[in-house]
Amino acid sequence: MKIRFAVAPGGGTLDRDGIVEFADAVERSDFDGVWLSDLPAAPVIDPLLGLALIAGRTSRVKLGANVVPLGRNPFLLAKELAALDRISGGRLLLSFVPGLDQPGEREVLGIDAAPRGEALEETLALVRSWWRGDRVAALAEAARPLQDPLEVWLGGRGPRALERVGRIADGWLGALVTPEEARAARVRIEDSAARAGREVDPEHFGLSIGYARAQPSPELLASLGARRGDVDPLTLVPSGAPALRSLISRHIDSGLSKFVVRPTVAVSSWQEELEWLGSAVLDLQS
Repeated sequence: MKIRFAVAPGGGTLDRDGIVEFADAVERSDFDGVWLSDLPAAPVIDPLLGLALIAGRTSRVKLGANVVPLGRNPFLLAKELAALDRISGGRLLLSFVPGLDQPGEREVLGIDAAPRGEALEETLALVRSWWRGDRVAALAEAARPLQDPLEVWLGGRGPRALERVGRIADGWLGALVTPEEARAARVRIEDSAARAGREVDPEHFGLSIGYARAQPSPELLASLGARRGDVDPLTLVPSGAPALRSLISRHIDSGLSKFVVRPTVAVSSWQEELEWLGSAVLDLQS
């Protein structure tokens, strides 16, 4: 099983200089890739725009995007993602997520009370059709990605979300779960895939993990408590290198092999941050 680590910028926002510093530092490192997340209701850069800039700065790292497809025109989204895969030389990795349901997010996305899961499935089916070159709604192919197929992973930890992963997705990128929950999620996904007559690649199970080099801030702990009040926040966001390494090792034992690690505070020097992070986990990469 190939263990791989990617890095996400985490806390804070990135301007052009910040994105360039981040991209250059990861490209020089031994980390496998970068990930940017779509937060429609927050003042952060759209991941497709950020990755287009990173694609032009790098030649090696994989380019991961957590994309909220809801509220986006499916045809234009298919075209944009295919173009990003092409200009990056086939380095694009994708996870579709329904968003965080933050205050005002549904209004921003224009989806009101529509079921997010159903809308996500509909969009995924459409973009895959256009990537195959099918004619949908009288429209010919939007663009063909370089990767064939361009895989799309899904997130989520609830029963319906995990069932959806097994039924239609190419992989799972979870978040805010314990190793025990991750193991159970993998089993549920594999069972769902079997019922659908398909299989999810055993190496396509991953997790996004926020970490703190020192004690997490009270604000972060309160935020985690609001989202996962049933578990100790420090079991989800490790504090210090030994705790981060231990948590990842336990997740590997639970059957996960792809990890996106992200600092929970703004970073002053990405070169120094990656040196610290690399010393903590990169010898686990295979």
